[in-house]
Amino acid sequence: MIPPQEASARRREIEDKLKQEEETLSFIRDSLEKSDQLTKNMVSILSSFESRLMKLENSIIPVHKQTENLQRLQENVEKTLSCLDHVISYYHVASDTEKIIREGPTGRLEEYLGSMAKIQKAVEYFQDNSPDSPELNKVKLLFERGKESLESEFRSLMTRHSKVVSPVLILDLISGDDELEVQEDVALEHLPESVLQDVIRISRWLVEYGRNQDFMNVYYQIRSSQLDRSIKGLKEHFRKSSSSSAVPYSPAIPNKRKDTPTKKPPKRPGTIRKAQNLLKQYSQHGLDGKKGGSNLIPLEGRDDMLDVETDAYIHCVSAFVKLAQSEYQLLADIIPEHHQKKTFDSLIQDALDGLMLEGENIVSAARKAIIRHDFSTVLTVFPILRHLKQTKPEFDQVLQGTAASTKNKLPGLITSMETIGAKALEDFADNIKNDPDKEYNMPKDGTVHELTSNAILFLQQLLDFQETAGAMLASQVLGDTYNIPLDPRETSSSATSYSSEFSKRLLSTYICKVLGNLQLNLLSKSKVYEDPALSAIFLHNNYNYILKSLEKSELIQLVAVTQKTAERSYREHIEQQIQTYQRSWLKVTDYITEKNLPVFQSGVKLRDKERQMIKERFKGFNDGLEELCKIQKAWAIPDTEQRDKIRQAQKNIVKETYGAFLHRFGNVSFTKNPDKYIKYQVEQVGDMIDRLFDTSA
Repeated sequence: MIPPQEASARRREIEDKLKQEEETLSFIRDSLEKSDQLTKNMVSILSSFESRLMKLENSIIPVHKQTENLQRLQENVEKTLSCLDHVISYYHVASDTEKIIREGPTGRLEEYLGSMAKIQKAVEYFQDNSPDSPELNKVKLLFERGKESLESEFRSLMTRHSKVVSPVLILDLISGDDELEVQEDVALEHLPESVLQDVIRISRWLVEYGRNQDFMNVYYQIRSSQLDRSIKGLKEHFRKSSSSSAVPYSPAIPNKRKDTPTKKPPKRPGTIRKAQNLLKQYSQHGLDGKKGGSNLIPLEGRDDMLDVETDAYIHCVSAFVKLAQSEYQLLADIIPEHHQKKTFDSLIQDALDGLMLEGENIVSAARKAIIRHDFSTVLTVFPILRHLKQTKPEFDQVLQGTAASTKNKLPGLITSMETIGAKALEDFADNIKNDPDKEYNMPKDGTVHELTSNAILFLQQLLDFQETAGAMLASQVLGDTYNIPLDPRETSSSATSYSSEFSKRLLSTYICKVLGNLQLNLLSKSKVYEDPALSAIFLHNNYNYILKSLEKSELIQLVAVTQKTAERSYREHIEQQIQTYQRSWLKVTDYITEKNLPVFQSGVKLRDKERQMIKERFKGFNDGLEELCKIQKAWAIPDTEQRDKIRQAQKNIVKETYGAFLHRFGNVSFTKNPDKYIKYQVEQVGDMIDRLFDTSA
């Protein structure tokens, strides 16, 4: 049970809460009524606003549409007026631009091209819209006249500003590849920059708008002439430098040293004179040959002009490559890409044909020289051929994209030179073998025959062109002739490209063949001499000359490639000829040798027969000694060392034999007039022998 007091309190509390809830509910009802009233008022306002907006829209939209139509009409009017102005302007193009076109583009190319653009647009307009209009003919004529003026300006700019490249600059361009020190590239400015830009703009306009390709013919004709004249100018430079005894060089790039203002001459691609210089050194040591008959034209008499022409041609070949490269760079900026190769092909033809013609002339001259056995002229082919082969990769790169006929010109020339070179080598070997024995042409003193000196000189000159000469021999498949087996490893994919080792063996075999032919010919020539001793001296001199020449150059190493015993063989031949010569003194010493002397006892008076025999021995010795000394004094042994050696050996033999004879019979009473028979003392005999082989004594 809840106490009464607590129940009463609880009831009052509930009643208070109920009263508060009723008051809250009454407040909510009042608020809802006010909200409903406000909502009704807002709906009424919005309905009124919507009604007014609809009325406003119905009034504004027609006005807006009318304004839009007016604006469109205004735009159409403006466009129409603009089109009319544009159309009308075409009718004034001819009169507005005629003066500019008539005066030409010189000095005002930008303005001129702008006028041509206007004329072109006018032509296009009238063609599309009024093809029968007389205005079309006017602007067409004006356009053609303007195009002709641009073509004329192109020709004029190219003609006036295309200059021949000076020989000095070309030499700098060529020698730049050979300099050890790094130098700046020698730049060729074929056209001034401003002119070049004008030419480029004209060419592009003519291609794009003028529909004209004639200017490309003009371009290649002008540049072709300049290229050809530049190369010919270089050749003329060499000739003038030769005639004035000056060395062609290029002073355009100064040396760093102030005390040497001129730069060194460009390296001579050919070194034909090297062997001649070696021969001069040999002559200083008494090894040079004297006059002796040979149907080979003497190589020592080589004309300096041949060297000049050879050097000039070699430099012209290098110049062509460098100038052609430069021409292509210039052409690439001016001529459209799809016309560049054809235009370049035409551009280089004159200069290239000139080089090829000159090369064929060299081949033709070599062919004629072979017929008259002038092998010094043939040697000009070697440095040229070597240079052509070295330059061929650059040639091929420059001619890339040209016609096949153009690309094949250089290989054709190389083949011709290889063929004529191989022919020269074979004919030279045959001429060495078949050189006739002409008695009136043989050296009277038994010295070195001209055939020998010519042969050695020729072989020494081949040293500088070992690979070239080897390739010549290989190209003619001479390996079969010389019985040299061809190892597949010694050839590359190209049938004409051989390893250096194989070429060296071919050349070694060839040199041995020439030396063998020379030896056989010398043996045949030696038989012309009636005196076997002079024949021996002749062979000795020639063999000794050959051996010393081989030893003083690289020929001995080259010969040793296929003939290891060549040096020993020559020494044996030389010694054999010395012994043959010494036998010539037997007819002198036989008179006084022990085996031919009478036997007698000391102190016993000689019989008449014995005295007569001693007299005959003295007389025979004296007469033989005088005769041999008189004859052999006129003979020659150019090699001082060999001359002294032979004299000393002979002097020792004769002095020993005569000394013994004189000791035995010098004090014997075999005559009342001893001075008549004992004409010479031992030392006098030695002095007489010392004067042998000395024409000045």
